[in-house]
Amino acid sequence: MPARAYRLGRRKRSVERTREAILAAARDLLVATPAGTFSVGAVAARAGVARLTIYHHFGSRAALLDALVPAPAPGSADSAGDPTDILRRRFSATCSTWSLDPALYRQLPDRSRLGEPEADRRLAESLAAADRLRPGCSIREAQDVIGVLTSFETFDRLHQEGRRTSAAVADMLMRLAGGILA
Repeated sequence: MPARAYRLGRRKRSVERTREAILAAARDLLVATPAGTFSVGAVAARAGVARLTIYHHFGSRAALLDALVPAPAPGSADSAGDPTDILRRRFSATCSTWSLDPALYRQLPDRSRLGEPEADRRLAESLAAADRLRPGCSIREAQDVIGVLTSFETFDRLHQEGRRTSAAVADMLMRLAGGILA
């Protein structure tokens, strides 16, 4: 006899609420405590669930941390058009993402995993193909510059706790890129 497919039905809302409670507890704990003291047990206690529930939803502590990071903005990976416009959109998209929750990003143990080295390389290659790199600037150097300029650390320094808007920071990054890349 074939196995019957299980459907959550009415329970789906409860499962979603539990997941949201876990994510909210994880975010609050991560922001409120030093990154090294963040634990699945503490999240479970704060969310009012068992540790096993967290592992059921996320699989691991690392996956829970990954789930705290919002998905990239639509179109942020768009590679159509002029490479300079693509770079401008990339700065705008990353600044918008970082500005969603700077306190969270400051505490994430490995913000470097949020970078897009392959996208940086493709963009550097596009800039080189369009002759938009300064003389002597290699594709690798351009890739590294793009990676630094789209990093949280750079955004956070320029954003200054919200004293500058994400759009103002994106404009600053574009001016910096212009001085280095072209």
